[in-house]
Parts: sequence; C-alpha cells; structure tokens
Amino acid sequence: MEAQSSSELLLSRKRKRESSNREIEEGERLGKIPRCTVGLKHPAPFADELVPDNKPYERVNMEEAKRGTPHRPVRVYADGIFDVFHSGHARALMQAKCLFPNTHLIVGVCSDDLTHKYKGFTVMNEDERYDAIRHCRYVDEVVRNAPWTLTPEFLAKHRIDFVAHDDIPYSSAGSDDIYKHIKEAGMFAPTQRTEGISTSDIITRIVRDYDVYVRRNLQRGYTAKELNVSFINEKKYHLQERVDKVKRKVRDVEEKSKEFVQKVEEKSIDLIQKWEEKSREFIGNFLQMFGPEGALKHMLKEGKGRMLQAISPRHSPDSSPTREERSPSPTFRLPFFTKTSPPPSPPPHHSGARGYLISEDDEDDEDDEDDEDDKN
Repeated sequence: MEAQSSSELLLSRKRKRESSNREIEEGERLGKIPRCTVGLKHPAPFADELVPDNKPYERVNMEEAKRGTPHRPVRVYADGIFDVFHSGHARALMQAKCLFPNTHLIVGVCSDDLTHKYKGFTVMNEDERYDAIRHCRYVDEVVRNAPWTLTPEFLAKHRIDFVAHDDIPYSSAGSDDIYKHIKEAGMFAPTQRTEGISTSDIITRIVRDYDVYVRRNLQRGYTAKELNVSFINEKKYHLQERVDKVKRKVRDVEEKSKEFVQKVEEKSIDLIQKWEEKSREFIGNFLQMFGPEGALKHMLKEGKGRMLQAISPRHSPDSSPTREERSPSPTFRLPFFTKTSPPPSPPPHHSGARGYLISEDDEDDEDDEDDEDDKN
C-alpha cells in the first residue's frame, strides 16, 4: 500500500510538472504575433467627404465604453498640429485607438493660420500635415481645420464620445488648460507622451547641426538660393567639403598603409622564420658532411684504405724465407741523400710477387757472376 501511494504521488508530481511546462509553453506561444497582413490599402477619409449620419446622437459613458458597445463603436477624438510627423505622434494615436475594445478614431489637424497664431511656424504646411495623418494606420477619420478649443457644437457635430490627449495641462489661447472643460465633463481619456522625441527636438537637432545639413543639401544638388545661403557661405561650405574629402582620403591612405605595413611585417616574420629553418637545416647538413665525424672523413678513410690496399704488394707464400731469416745487409743509399734517414719499415708481404731490397752484398754477388761469365 505504501509503495502504491508513493508511486501515485510521483505520478501526480510528474503530471503537475508537465501541466506547468505546458502552461509556460502556451504562454510563450501567446506572446508571439502570428504572421498576417493587417495593413490597410486606403488612407483615412476626411470628415467633410463622408455621408452625414442623421441618427440621434447619444454619448456613451466610460463604463459602457470599457465594457464594449456592440451597437456602435466608441468615437474618440484626438487633435494636434502633427508637424514633422514622427513615432511620438503615431504612438499617441495608437493609444487613443486602443482605449476601448471598439473604437473609431477621429483626428483633428489645425490649420496653418491657427498654428502660426498660437504656436509658431511649422516645417510642413497644412496639406502635408493632413496627408501625413491620413496615412497613419490607426486613424479612421481626419478633420481638417480643427478648432484650437473644442466647443459643445463641434463635439455634437462629429458625435464625439471622448477626447484623448496627454494629461499635462496645455496652456494656450489665454487659458491654463484648454482641455479643462473636457475633463470636468468626464469626456477626457488620458494618453502617455513618448519621451525623447518631439517636433521641437527634431528642429533643435537640425538647427544645432545647421552647417552639416546645408553642406549635405548642397552636395545633393540644391542651390544656395533654395537654401537661403549667401555666396560667401556657399563657397565656405564647398571649401569645407573639399577639406573633409582630403581628410577622408588621408585617413583612407593611413588605414591602407597600416594594413600594408602589417602585411609586410607578417610576411617578413614568415620569411625570417623560413630563413632560420633553412639555415639550421644547411648548418646541420654541412656538419653532417664536413664535421669531425662527418661523412667526408669516413669517405676519405675508406678511399685511403682502398688505395693503400691496391698499391701495396700481396703476402709471399709460407715456404719462402722472410726478411728476418735472411742475413741483414746495409741498405743502399742514393748519392743525393746527404742526411741519413731511418731505415724504412718493411712492406707487408702478400701472396704472389715478392718484394726485394737492394743491398751492397747483393750488388757484389751480381758483379762476381758477371766476371765469371766474361771469363768463360
């Protein structure tokens, strides 16, 4: 029984682990986005181009909007200048679009006159700003020439349920916060600003690096008149561009020379190593051939032995008398040898022809034999 209970506990633990692992895997799978095409094919329409809706307008409260409105989407309005449209603008519109489960996002863009009056000059004109908002994927409808301050008539005309904007008070047009009455009416839906990017930041970068961008555009074919640059500044920028080109060429030459020197050093190191190896091999071969115990010494010894063996006579037969058995006789000395030299060592005897030494006794015997022959 105890064994069965322990085995059941182990199985239950394994099942729990497997189920938890499956839950983790399913959670990881849910975190990934499936491959699908969600982009729109057409830009958002303008509000004044749509067919007017004659149905009675009934605003939706916050609780109903969060629960979801199946009979119609929640109409959310977001306004702004949207000059030099960037990711901060797109993120704000995305937040406005995702406020409720079913949202119809209306974006109002102020005209150039209002913007220049209350905020300042823009980089893009109103038509360019309208068109930029139309091509944002989160926008369902665009209102041109939007008012700077929202009125109840404007809200009723466009059937707006909520207004989306960041929660920071926006002081303008003589008011501490132009969205104050919207907040008091319970129609305000706050969004978060994207830190680190804004139209003012982008313009600040351009102004800070003005010379760089002027030279860039001059290089790309823009004229000094189009860039509002004087003749002297134009020549200055061209001269700076030439100087920078020379600097880049010098830098490239330095880098290439460094690479060349590095390659030469590597090759020289390889050559030195190969030369050392060859020199060691040559010295070893030289010592092996010409050293004290080299092959040449052994060859000379062998050749000398062979030469002596070929020149020296062979040993005489055993029956013939040796030089020691014969009576010693003084050796014959040639007249041009003034100094006496020690008697030469007897040559070795080999079988075959005998070697004879010329002595005075032998010469006397030969003379006596010649006289006897003459007498006869």
